[in-house]
Amino acid sequence: MAKPMKTPPAYAPSSVDHALRLAQILQVDGSVTVSAAAERLGVARSTAHRLLTALVYRDFAVQDEDRTYRVGPILALAERARSGLGALRAAAVGPMRALVDRIDETVNLSIRTGRTVRIIASAECGQALRVGSREGTVFPAHQATGGLIELAALSDEEVAALYADDRRAPGEEPPDPAQLRRELWAVRRSGVALNLERTERGVVAVGCAVKDRAGATTAALSVSMPSVRYSPRMLKPLTAALTAAADEITGAL
Repeated sequence: MAKPMKTPPAYAPSSVDHALRLAQILQVDGSVTVSAAAERLGVARSTAHRLLTALVYRDFAVQDEDRTYRVGPILALAERARSGLGALRAAAVGPMRALVDRIDETVNLSIRTGRTVRIIASAECGQALRVGSREGTVFPAHQATGGLIELAALSDEEVAALYADDRRAPGEEPPDPAQLRRELWAVRRSGVALNLERTERGVVAVGCAVKDRAGATTAALSVSMPSVRYSPRMLKPLTAALTAAADEITGAL
């Protein structure tokens, strides 16, 4: 049976339609220049540039040093969404909420896409002084708790190849290879990543891996808290609580 023809919306702002078309172009072609975008949309270069800048701001695109725009973290995540991102979130909601109730600190679930990590679910605690929801936030993988957990699941050779690619977004600072290697070795040995105000001033985070039924790391679960509330003696009980919650998520997948 043939699909019915789509009917254009009665009211569709041209800027919204152009931005959505650009997102489609990026997802299909992988990259686009300002001049190519202007030509394909039939708009001025200045308009195309403003649209692409908006897509970069919302993480739909990133800009290379040669001024080419390519797929950003959100569009890259769309590929993963087809292979179980929704199921992962659904499986994590209950264990994350139970973990918050147990430790009374904010809990995040994140996944890695290339050299970035994105928080795809967040459950806030009820304390007056707390780390707020970071859902939707994107961080460099080598700087974030969840990113270190997921990078540690790769071999040294895979990590080196990942950062050997010289296409970087503006402002992206590559990690020191030797330091990153030492950090990932430590994560592999302990199974835990500890972030002492590395990503955000005044915030401490502890994370562990969420694995699928085959034992492969599929996401990272982390607890974030104000640094004034953290002490090293908390690491062991936090690790035990995180590991138990991660196991629950695996069981629910």
